[in-house]
Amino acid sequence: MKVAFADCFSGISGDMFLAALLDAGLSPDTLREGIEGLGLPEKVELRLTQTHKGGLRAADLEVVVPDSRSDRGLSDILDILSGSRLSDAAKGSAARVFTLLAEAEARVHGEPVERVRFHEVGALDSIVDVVGAAIGLDALGIERLYASPLPYGSGTVESRHGPLPLPAPATLELLRLAHAPLRPSSAQVELVTPTGAAILAALAVFERPDLTVASVGVGAGKRDLPWPNLMRLIVGEVPADGVTEMVQLETNIDDMNPQFYGHVMDKLMAAGARDVFLTPIQMKKNRPGTLLGVIACRRDEAALAELLLRETTTLGLRVQPIARYEAAREVRAVDTAYGTLTVKLKILEGKVVQSVPEYDDCVRLANENGVSLAEIYKATYEALAR
Repeated sequence: MKVAFADCFSGISGDMFLAALLDAGLSPDTLREGIEGLGLPEKVELRLTQTHKGGLRAADLEVVVPDSRSDRGLSDILDILSGSRLSDAAKGSAARVFTLLAEAEARVHGEPVERVRFHEVGALDSIVDVVGAAIGLDALGIERLYASPLPYGSGTVESRHGPLPLPAPATLELLRLAHAPLRPSSAQVELVTPTGAAILAALAVFERPDLTVASVGVGAGKRDLPWPNLMRLIVGEVPADGVTEMVQLETNIDDMNPQFYGHVMDKLMAAGARDVFLTPIQMKKNRPGTLLGVIACRRDEAALAELLLRETTTLGLRVQPIARYEAAREVRAVDTAYGTLTVKLKILEGKVVQSVPEYDDCVRLANENGVSLAEIYKATYEALAR
């Protein structure tokens, strides 16, 4: 399994993380094409250069956008993602980051999620950082992101609400939701930004994995500090044939409009659920009902439980720890007679035991070439056999 470890000894910001992805092998052209695929009205320019921090080389990314303030809300950003040309995986990752950020902002300001306006973090450069992170993780084939403990100092940071204490309230709430480990720092400046915190809180596990290093990306911070102000993204592989600790959330429902289930399932998947399933059941008083089940990582348990309580008619739900055996996976681009598509490979003990074409890619090629879906699958397997 391909993984990445974010070594944030000097903190993290959105542009530091994105610069590290580029330094680790993300193609700038892939990033630009993905950002252009958002269909934003504003023009975005990405400037990637090399710099030194404390005598160490690092990639420095500057996101150049028009000088204008943004007042986007969560629904505005989710609409942008939904209408974009991003892959489903990248859309899902970016949606999870912004959804978690909206929940943190709502709690900090004491207002409903629907009324949250992102202001600084909804500004164009931060949207680019978050979406760019999702694009990079998907393009590099990172199946799991890990992160180190995060430093926190003291002092204040300026915002549209005036000076705020550090860590910034939204940042601290995000780290609370993620149960992120913190370590004290003597710094009197912001080391962990809301954007950087949101990326890790939504997408990372705060553990240090055993891995075989394949590449290292180094992203520079903007400030000059007494130590090298940079973060490292260590990309490598870990054995995937093993057991992963998960949780299963379940609730029995007999009084909800069945039209709502599709909406709830979409929200759960966007919030990090690995799988969502519906099972018809017979409940008390001979009422037909639905068992709504969710499989998820343990770190997402609280957010998913809150979402189920908020978005469904249930008054309670069950949660139990489960273990999941996983095979190693690899994503490969395959050239067929009808075009290029993605194939997922299942690997056991170092051998490929199954190859599955990506369904959405097959549908796209079938429509583009005016042939049946079965013909695309046949051409894919023929190309794999060559």
